[in-house]
Parts: sequence; structure tokens; C-alpha cells
Amino acid sequence: MRTEDVLAAIATGLWRWDNASGIVSLDAEAARLLGLPAEPVRLTEAAVRSRFHPVDWNEIDGVVNLAVAEGTLAEARLRIMDERGRVIRTVRSRSKPLVEGGDYQLVGTLQEVADPQPGAAGPHTPITGDWRRSREAFLLDAGRALAEARSTAEVLRVAASLSMPGFSPDGLAVFGVSGDRLTVIGHHGQRDGDEGPFTSMSLATDYPAAEVVRTGRAIYLPSPEEYRRRFPMTWPLAERFQRQSWAFVPLVVAGRTMGAWMAAFKHQVAFTPDERSVLTTVARMLAQALARAGVAESERELSLGLQRTMMPVLGPGIPGIQVAARYVPTGGGLQVGGDWYDMIRLPGGRRGGAGRIALVIGDVQGHDVRAAALMGQLRIALRAYASEGHRPDAVLSRASRFLYGVNDGYGADGDGPGGGPRFATCLYLEVDLETGTVDIARAGHPDPAVRMVDGTVLLRPTAGGLPLGIDADTDYPTTRLTLDPGETLMICTDGLLETGGHDLDSGWERVRRLLEAHRGDDLEELADTLVEAVHGPGSHHTTGPLADRREDDIAVLLLSRRPATTVRETPRRTLMTIAQAEPERIAEAREQVRQLLHDWTDEDQLDAAVLMVSEMVTNVLVHTDGDALLTAEVACGEKSRRLRVEVSDASDELPHKRHPGEMASSGRGLVLMEMLADAWGVEPRGEGKTIWFELREPAGPEGCCG
Repeated sequence: MRTEDVLAAIATGLWRWDNASGIVSLDAEAARLLGLPAEPVRLTEAAVRSRFHPVDWNEIDGVVNLAVAEGTLAEARLRIMDERGRVIRTVRSRSKPLVEGGDYQLVGTLQEVADPQPGAAGPHTPITGDWRRSREAFLLDAGRALAEARSTAEVLRVAASLSMPGFSPDGLAVFGVSGDRLTVIGHHGQRDGDEGPFTSMSLATDYPAAEVVRTGRAIYLPSPEEYRRRFPMTWPLAERFQRQSWAFVPLVVAGRTMGAWMAAFKHQVAFTPDERSVLTTVARMLAQALARAGVAESERELSLGLQRTMMPVLGPGIPGIQVAARYVPTGGGLQVGGDWYDMIRLPGGRRGGAGRIALVIGDVQGHDVRAAALMGQLRIALRAYASEGHRPDAVLSRASRFLYGVNDGYGADGDGPGGGPRFATCLYLEVDLETGTVDIARAGHPDPAVRMVDGTVLLRPTAGGLPLGIDADTDYPTTRLTLDPGETLMICTDGLLETGGHDLDSGWERVRRLLEAHRGDDLEELADTLVEAVHGPGSHHTTGPLADRREDDIAVLLLSRRPATTVRETPRRTLMTIAQAEPERIAEAREQVRQLLHDWTDEDQLDAAVLMVSEMVTNVLVHTDGDALLTAEVACGEKSRRLRVEVSDASDELPHKRHPGEMASSGRGLVLMEMLADAWGVEPRGEGKTIWFELREPAGPEGCCG
């Protein structure tokens, strides 16, 4: 005989609930117990749910979650309802969760029982065995839901959705205290406006919630007669809601009664010790959740005020340029940190001309109030030094000395107030809006990037010094680049690059792809795209609650020169200096050429160009006492693109071609250029010389430059 037949003989049905697919399989007896035709059937979770009393469904959901967490049986009593919403029978469900990965299946039995489920029509009579099990599951779910609530409104929504095992209230209200008055923080189960008589009620009023706040003791009113007897003055206010039982429980945090919670019932509740225990526990969790939400909301309000104070308004448009910026603080603690950006009008511009501006971006170590305070001080100091007319290197040197002095009050071991000394990274750019020249000084900060007119994106390596505040006498060399019309400059803090498990290199590749994929000249849209790629839609807004998953503050600043009328003919160009003391930057020069030729069709020519650049720069560093200046440009010809690379130095000694032996370690530079370049040469130029080569890309199917 089959197992199903044996179970059917004793009026026991078999069911299987697949949580992943949401499909419930019933044998014939289980289907009959649910009021369906007595035949095997597979139903959706919603179809099965419609057969259970709504209160009971919430209970079994909590019981199952508890059983999954503990690896035990899930047991519950369920009222089965017909199409008209009438209870036709009560069944006992016993099932075992089978967990696979993050999903589970319930395999169990259904059996009809004679005694009714708590909460049915008539006096409330809890069944202690299963009810206690349901209570544990309910409290587990309630605690988790309230702990995750982040605002007062969210706490109230969670409280309204709680379905207590066997005696769910149909009306809830949360009362607070303002001075000597009772206030209504929120309510559920009543119409808007019904709270009017209870708002701003004196604590001396003969009302249950007011007495609870005064005494700190709960009040349970199991019947209208009891309410009328104990609180005759305010009974008329409650009578119109036509409820049968009320519980008023204090909301206590750290020994202080901060308000009261009312749970009202349409059926009579005896308020047994078990039921009072549940209500008291929920009130305690509710009070803690409201306290946390209040603190979080105060912190958000403070952080938004700090953000608005510390973040500059970029101000009215400056002729010839477009600027956009975003600041997104970390989600931890106060939503403020040490990242900042600024744009400063510099003195000395010609009357009627665009003049000069400074762009600043930086990151003070830490994500706390002290980091934000230091950021504010440093920002003001940088503005002052820039407004005095100092060059970029002098501005950063003075700023570093300033922060070093501020740090004097903090011991190296962190024995000063707020911990040890803090440092800050910073990138300071002086932009001539007439010529497009950009002078850059860098203090331990990520390099800037430039998006060219045709969409090519280059990370611009710049010389730099130590972060600000580490050494009072640090020097900051200046690097110059030119921003052509139509090009966009991006500077950012490391939060944009390193969030999401990325390091600086992989994070930069992610940002580079976003910059290259952007179409159009709307910098506001581009700024949103960069931030949303890291944190999701909506995270660029600096005036609202922010997600806790943020790992670091983000600041990003974009500047674009208005494009010229002949945008497509603008050549693609890069320029960088390789100092004698920095031979490791030869690798950066090779990478610059690779990025410049990212869409070059001939891979062999690309490898040849990188090899020749390496030879030319190395030759300068080995055979002269000066630095090497690398200039590379891709321009459109009549039929194909042309790459021209120049390496200049201050030495007058011209290179000459040698014939190295097979085992020689040098002397191949000019030989390689003669073999690989379409054209090359050496030109004396004032004090020094320039060696150059050219490569012409074979014409593609779409013609020159696509």
C-alpha cells in the first residue's frame, strides 16, 4: 500500500511547498482539507494562501522562518476558509524545511483538528502549545524587521504590519511626549484626522496613554466596561471606535519612558501573562527602533546642514566652460567625511575675458566629524592662498604647512583629542580659460583624466609630492597640460575608483569605460552616470538619506571647454615630462601611447610605437643630464590617420646611428626607428633637440578617422 493511501485512511494529507518556484503540491487528501476537489493538484503560493485565514498565514510564515533558522519542525494550526471568507475547518500543519543554498522546500502533513484557532469569532482562548511556538517565530521576525527600519515612518509601517499570533490588533497608535503634552507620533487602523482629540493632550488628562507616560506602568483594558469604569472622562473619545479591548504599554529606552504604545482589538482579549509578555516585548523593540530612528534622522539633518555649508555652489556660468560636480558621503555614522571639491575665481584675469580659475579636490583622512572639520579648515586655507595669487606649487606647500601646524595638537600615537594627526590628499589645478593650459600640483591624490573630443580617455600622469600635513617643508612640482576645446577634464577622490572591491587600477578602468561610452556634452548627466555606476540610481543626490553600503566618500568634478566649430578635425594629443629622477615613468609613457592609440587598427604598428617611445625616452635619460618631454599626436590626413611622436631634451648632442653587435645591450634606437617608422628625424631646437617619428594607419573601410 502506498504512503499516500495510508495517510488518506487516517485523514492526513501530504503537501510540498517549493519556496524558490512558489509552487505548492497537494495530494488528494490535502486538497480536500483545503476545501478543493479531492484530487492531486499543484497550485501557486497565492492560491493556497487565499485558503488560509490572513492572520494564520502570517503566523505560519514566521514559524517556517524560525524552523529554517533552527533546523527544526514547523508546526502550526491553520483556519481554512471558503470562497465566502467563512472558516470551514481547522487543520494542523507539521512540516520539515529542506534547505538547499538560499532556498528551501517544506515537506509535511495536514490533519484536521477539532479545537478552533485563537482569534476566531467569540471570546479569545489561546492554545498554549502551538501559540507559544508561533509567539517565538513572531518575535524573531518582529525584532528583525524593526531593527532594519531606518526612519520613524518606516518603524511605524513595520509596527502596523505586525500580525501578532492569535490576537492581532486592528488599531495601533504611538504616543510621544513634548514638554507636558502628549503627542501622536503615528497611528494605524483609524482614519486621518481621528487622532485630533489626542494630539497635544495634557499629561495630567485622565487618559490611559497619559497615565502610562506618568507612571511608566502598562494598562490593560479587556472590555469596554473596564475602560468606562477606569477612565470615565475620556471614554467617549474611545467609544466611537467600537473596540472591545485595549493595551497601553510604555515605550521605555534607557530607563526613561519616552511615550506609550496602544494596541486596540475588535474582539475581546483576556490579556493572559503570555499575551502581556508579547505586548511588552514588542513595545520594548518598538521603543528602541524609534530611538534609533530619531538619532538617525537627527544625524541626517546635521549631515545635510554640514554638506550644504561645506560644499561650494559652483555659481553662475563662466563663459566658454561647463562645470559639474557631485559629493556623496559614506553611509557610516554621520554622513559627512573628509572629501571636498572647490572652484575658485583667481585674480589677474583680463577685463572682459574668461580669466583663470582654480579647481581643487581633496580627501582628509577619516569619515567622522573631525575629518569634516579639518576639511572645512583646509578648504578655507586653500581658498585664501589661491586668492593671494600664489602658483599651484606654492598653494599646496602652504596648505601642507598649515595642516601640519593644525596637527601639532595631536600626538603621533593618537593621544590628542579625536585621535592622532590626520593627513589629506589634494589635487590643485589652475586653468587658463583663454588658452586651455592647466597647471597641476598633486599631493598624493589620484591623477586627473581627460576625455578628448572623439571620446578617447587618457589618465594624465602628473608629478606629485607627499599628502598634505605629513611634512611641513614638502615641495610640489607642477605639471602642465592643455585642454583643447571640446575636451573634458575629470578629477575625483579615490572613493569613485576603489568602491565595490576595486583597486585604483581596476577602478580606473571602470571609470574610463563610462567616460568613453558617454555621448553628448551634458556634464550633469555624465556626473550622475559616474556616481550611479558605483552606488546605483539616486545615489548622486546629496540632500537625502544615503545607502549604508557605501564604502568611502566620493567627490567628482568635471570641467569642459566649449567645443570649436571644427570638432572632428581636432587632433588627439598627449604631453608628459619624464624626469631624470623618475625613470619608472617610462612605463607611464608607454601606457599613455597605448591609451592614445586605443582604436588603432594595426596592432603591429601599436607595438612598434610603444617600443620606439621606450627607446627614445630611455636614450634621453641615459645619455643626457636633463628631462625628457614626450609629445604624441594623432591627426587625420586625407586617407588615413597619422601618429607623430616627439621626444625633446635640453642637450645639443645629436644622436647617431650605430651598428651594435648581436650581444650589445644598447645602440639599437635609431636602427629600430629606421626599420619601424614611416618617417623619422632629429631636429635641433634652440637649446636642445627633438627626435621624432611618424606612423600612418592603413585606411579603414569607413575612411579616415571613421
